[in-house]
Amino acid sequence: MIRSGLPFAAPFAHLQRGKREDEMRIRPTEAEDVEGISAMLTALTAAGKRTRPSDPDFVRATYVANPQLVASHVAEDDDGRIIGLQVVMRAGPDDPFGVPEGGGSIGTHVAPDAGRRGIGRALFARTRPMAEAAALKTLDASIADDNDDGLAYYEAIGFRTDRTGDGRIVKRMTLG
Repeated sequence: MIRSGLPFAAPFAHLQRGKREDEMRIRPTEAEDVEGISAMLTALTAAGKRTRPSDPDFVRATYVANPQLVASHVAEDDDGRIIGLQVVMRAGPDDPFGVPEGGGSIGTHVAPDAGRRGIGRALFARTRPMAEAAALKTLDASIADDNDDGLAYYEAIGFRTDRTGDGRIVKRMTLG
């Protein structure tokens, strides 16, 4: 189906800038999403926007079946393709990201061909209430210091710089 009305539409022409966030669906992550999440994260790696693993086993263990998960949501387009993921994990006493106990870490990932459409905001509208209901005091986002889009996103939704180092900028939001 050609959605743009052009005879030779690009495969992702339906993901044009300006498409409204109500033309996507936000829902809790399910075990069946592992392959779709992995594909999206692999595309982010290919675009130079991700350095962590993106294989299905990592996705399953980290974003779908992790006992520390407080929230995990995906955004999918009207064709069912996963175009976004946001997770919140509860920090433990020896958190590898330096998140204080009682806080959580948040990660947001948007497909490289789906940015600037409000996907992150739509995901956070579903994730934040779950973090608050879990009595998390803070949320920390650890972002590569050269990821201008990620830094701007977290600033725009109310996170502020808490600490820097090792090529990362940690943005924090106080909840409650």
